[in-house]
Amino acid sequence: MRSCRRALLALGLLAVAPLGAAAAPAEGGSAITVFAAASMTNVLEELAADFTKATGTTVTLSFAASSALARQIEAGARVDAFVSADEEWMNYLGARRLIEPASRRDVAGNALVLIAPADSRVALTIKPGFALRAALADGRLAVADPDTVPAGRYAQAALTQLGVWDSVAARLANADNVRAALAFVARGEAPLGIVYATDALIEKRVKVVGVFPQSTHAPIRYPAAVPVGGRPAGGAFLDFLVSPAGQAVFTRYGFIRANAL
Repeated sequence: MRSCRRALLALGLLAVAPLGAAAAPAEGGSAITVFAAASMTNVLEELAADFTKATGTTVTLSFAASSALARQIEAGARVDAFVSADEEWMNYLGARRLIEPASRRDVAGNALVLIAPADSRVALTIKPGFALRAALADGRLAVADPDTVPAGRYAQAALTQLGVWDSVAARLANADNVRAALAFVARGEAPLGIVYATDALIEKRVKVVGVFPQSTHAPIRYPAAVPVGGRPAGGAFLDFLVSPAGQAVFTRYGFIRANAL
């Protein structure tokens, strides 16, 4: 049974590896593993490199939907820090006593935007009852899966609040995570999509059509914590993320500073 469980866990970890960035431990240093929401990919790659340079501790990053990562932790994955794209999945782990409560803190915030391919002529004003369905024409709306992924849940909440969810619910191009939804639009496979503002900033093949009012969805926060059994260096990495130097990098990538949430 033990060997079976180990095999299943290894397969599960491989499922999140394609979006990850891994490196061998720095000579003379230690190493930690960090699970993080896909929307954190670019900023955490830079911050991890900065942390390694400052401390000698190598950071292995695995990016995927927060739901998938939380379930990997629940299944017994050895992780030293977890950064979620919403509070729900961190609460999920907290309720199961799988994170160290004292280590939990918000590291950044974000905004939700409607995007289109860069050469699109679509013009929409995001407001109650706006003509989203008509703008899709025969295409689909790219979103992260609303059933499991935070970005998708924020999108559904916003569209419901604006009274247009029912008109587009059958016209979704569901993606495994927010970066996959971004790719659908960037490749021209979907005429419109809903992603985080920071995702739109790093992809030159898309443009922002409009920003969803914060009043239409729950605040977009990124809570982080050290899972039970995580090494102390995981907590040090989270401390680095909320330090002035770390927050400056988040701001440069378009995130909202933790102290402004």
